[in-house]
Amino acid sequence: MSKRVRPGSAVLGVGLVGAGLAAAGCGQYSFSALRAKRAYKEANDLYKASRWREAAERYEVAAAADPTLPGVYFFLANSYDNQFKPSLAGDPENDAVLQKAIENYRIAADKDTDALMRQRAMEYLVAAYGPDKLNNPAEAEPIVKRLIDENPNEPTNYFYLSKIYEDAGRYEEAEQALLKAQQVKPDEPTVYTTLSAFYNRQGEFDKTIEALHKAADLTPTNPQGYHLVATYYQEKVQKDHRLTPAQAKEYVLNGLEAENKALALNPDYVDAMVYKNILLRHQARLETDSAVQTRLLKEADDIRNKAMELNKKKASGLP
Repeated sequence: MSKRVRPGSAVLGVGLVGAGLAAAGCGQYSFSALRAKRAYKEANDLYKASRWREAAERYEVAAAADPTLPGVYFFLANSYDNQFKPSLAGDPENDAVLQKAIENYRIAADKDTDALMRQRAMEYLVAAYGPDKLNNPAEAEPIVKRLIDENPNEPTNYFYLSKIYEDAGRYEEAEQALLKAQQVKPDEPTVYTTLSAFYNRQGEFDKTIEALHKAADLTPTNPQGYHLVATYYQEKVQKDHRLTPAQAKEYVLNGLEAENKALALNPDYVDAMVYKNILLRHQARLETDSAVQTRLLKEADDIRNKAMELNKKKASGLP
């Protein structure tokens, strides 16, 4: 599994640097460090090539030779993690690699000298206990709380906690976790887009839109924020058949206003054009005046055609 160096070579190396016989212990240390470094490099190359099984073998060698190498236990764990196939859950060999991943993520979370690697190890531990793998939120929750204790101003940690609560049906606690994220980072747009997605899943459309508007207003020069608002209005009109015609028209007009803001910032924003086209057709459907319907449908056709032309130019590589 590993390339071994003859002991005589290690002694010769010691002699060459003038250490003498008294430094035999240091020679052994140098051999171990060299072996760890070489195995780590080989493992990293295998990892980059997605050769997970072989990478894990070399990371095992590197970790045994020098457990203080930054990131070694994280990448060892992740190499095992990448071998796990959810479709084969229950197969002993398949389940075993996930357990090895968890064991090494825990070591990385506790002992890695790199703070970022400790953070990543805990994040991946949470994922290992998530619904796609072990589906054990009781194990994931204390890990996320530890993440929060170590970095209380990182909103992503509260997102993880909220997801655990939501998956367990603890919706009030899920919302409170997201509101805590808002409290620690009130100027972070992703806090509000995450809140909006949560409220949308709960069927609370007004709160969804309020959060989306806050996210967009935090980046007023970014057309994507306003476009995102419009997509939620369009989805609501298309899917919620309980809306009255008046409510549907109000939402359509609000969506059009958002897309017009996006297009004012970027006149060639194809996605915004596509949704404006759809919203205009919704508006035409809701109108009773045939002349207005005709005008709206022509406007929808024009903007759809412009979007198609821009896509053709992009595909052909024309400026």
